[in-house]
Amino acid sequence: MKYFIHTTGCKANQWDSYIIADRLRSAGMTLGALPRADFIIINACTVTEGAERDIRRFINRCRRMNNKGKIILVGCHAQAYPGDTFGADVMLGQNEKYHVEQYIGNSGCFVEKTHRFFMEDAPGVAGALQEGRTRFFFKIQDGCDKFCSYCIVPYARGIPRSRPAGEVREFLGRLKEKGVKEAVLTGIEISAYHDPVTGSDLKGLLRSLEHCETPERIRLSSIDPLYINDEFIDIIASSEKITKSLHIPLQSGSDRILALMKRHYTQAYMAGVMQRINRRMPHAGIGLDVIAGFPSENDEAFEDTYAFLESTDFYYLHVFPFSAREGTEASFMKEVAPEHVKKERVRRLKGLDAQKRQAFYQRFIGHDVQIIPEGKLYKGLYMRGYTDNYIPVYIPYEKTLENKLMKVKITGANNGLVTGTVNRGE
Repeated sequence: MKYFIHTTGCKANQWDSYIIADRLRSAGMTLGALPRADFIIINACTVTEGAERDIRRFINRCRRMNNKGKIILVGCHAQAYPGDTFGADVMLGQNEKYHVEQYIGNSGCFVEKTHRFFMEDAPGVAGALQEGRTRFFFKIQDGCDKFCSYCIVPYARGIPRSRPAGEVREFLGRLKEKGVKEAVLTGIEISAYHDPVTGSDLKGLLRSLEHCETPERIRLSSIDPLYINDEFIDIIASSEKITKSLHIPLQSGSDRILALMKRHYTQAYMAGVMQRINRRMPHAGIGLDVIAGFPSENDEAFEDTYAFLESTDFYYLHVFPFSAREGTEASFMKEVAPEHVKKERVRRLKGLDAQKRQAFYQRFIGHDVQIIPEGKLYKGLYMRGYTDNYIPVYIPYEKTLENKLMKVKITGANNGLVTGTVNRGE
């Protein structure tokens, strides 16, 4: 039998799909193209209304291209909203998704209503690596219990649980043996990481990796701002492996809105965090998540956020218009901004993002950096690799450079495209 997997959403979902595929291969099934697959697995995000639209559109596409394939909707959307099938034949939650082969002969909803999920075992890396990627997304933690007022994730992913540090180190060693140059440690809330064997936290894990066999680069996914203290910053700054890029879910720069979101910090606290990171790591690439149009975000609150961001030294923004998720506190809040107001705020924030990115890129023109080129061809001319601080650098395509740590010189940054040349002398 042939399967096809479509993944949306976060980096943790990339790992989950990798595990699902590994287990299907172990069961004797093979990966096939969408039009000829016997069953189509959709591992779907549900964090925004846009994510749900993507599910609907993809299911409609599947029906057009392959009206005989069984559609199996798994993961966060199925767990949080098992009644919203969008026409899928089978719904599987977080526990069931790792046993897809047991459900392919059935139809209906098989979602266990629980917030207690297991931490799946890491495979032996005997199968294919994540398709088409030089960076490997490795989930070391899952779940969240912060219950921010806008977020459905704790209901979809359950309470925090973590992979044992020994298993993390062993798996990273196997990735190195496979030739992986960069591993991204991901999770739903990696700042909640605690080794279930020793109780050691994320800082302890990161220290231990410095002296283990691992890929040459280790990158961190999104990190809670309340976890970023001087000790954490020092670990990143002094590491020879951990990349100098941090993605921080800020969400708002207004103290009033942060309180309504149940984000337990203030603008002043975030200003201090940003200053300490930039002081210790002047070249760090800092990304921020921001939600526009949260309930009761009036013009004053938005301008407070905008002014804070404008005055802050960071690299890029990920901007999201607020979308109410059924079952969250925010879905019951009033004074939601009209759609045209949300769109205008998103437009302004994306404009600021473009300015910040260009300014950050300009700082590195003429500098030597290291990238790991990916094999994909861009614009018929280039291949792309990311720097330590997460700048995407495009160099002339040369297949033999794929997945090699290369020194390049950044030569330009025009209209958001950062170009470079390979330093052949190194």
